[in-house]
Amino acid sequence: MQLRNSNDSRPRVTCADCVLRESCLPPGLSRGELASAEHLVSTRLRIRRGGALYRRADAFKSLYAVRLGSLKSTTASDDGREQVTGFHMAGDMLGFDGLEDGSHACDTVALEDTEVCVFPYSRIDEATAALPALRRHFYRLMSREIVRKQGLMLMLGSMHADERLASFLVDLSDRFELRGYSSREFGLRMTRAEIGSFLGITVETVSRVISQFAKDGLIALRGVLDRTARGKGGCDHGSDQVAPARFWAGSR
Repeated sequence: MQLRNSNDSRPRVTCADCVLRESCLPPGLSRGELASAEHLVSTRLRIRRGGALYRRADAFKSLYAVRLGSLKSTTASDDGREQVTGFHMAGDMLGFDGLEDGSHACDTVALEDTEVCVFPYSRIDEATAALPALRRHFYRLMSREIVRKQGLMLMLGSMHADERLASFLVDLSDRFELRGYSSREFGLRMTRAEIGSFLGITVETVSRVISQFAKDGLIALRGVLDRTARGKGGCDHGSDQVAPARFWAGSR
């Protein structure tokens, strides 16, 4: 479910006040340029946990900057199996998958209550013509996505399961640090099954490797929860929920 922030009684956060501004907009903008760039944001959307920001085959209209919360992107194989293709956190910009043919190629769903800033692509197209620094910035964001996908392909093609999981945790640590958060202690909002899908390994392997890392003193787990969802017919189905685990990373 998406809720427009205009219905929220809290003061509106402007780009000038946002600590994540330089993730969305180029650094060093003058006051006038920043005011012009701020008009790129048409609204802010709040998505409840489990709600979709967009679905596969939805028309591409906007790019989105994550202001609060986190999301996952998934695609489905011909036989209906879901594959996680990415995790997005505050400061990330997403929606680039719709640029190719005008429709989104994946589902993007909130892992927790999330807020995003909406950048209509028509406004970006107009603004970048007048502000070259903005155009270069969006090119860098697109290039970053390409590099990230290449890194994922390398990981899936050449690394063992423990190496994949270690690389995943180190990458998360680096991304948190880049945004000014702790690089050594952070929460995971995705399930073990989602981590396994993203890394191309089974949920059992994820659990085994995490336990081994903890046993070896590489990480410490705090407050790990295994939530249980009651399914139809009164049967219990474990959700393999890692969140809200706190991971403490040792020396790298």
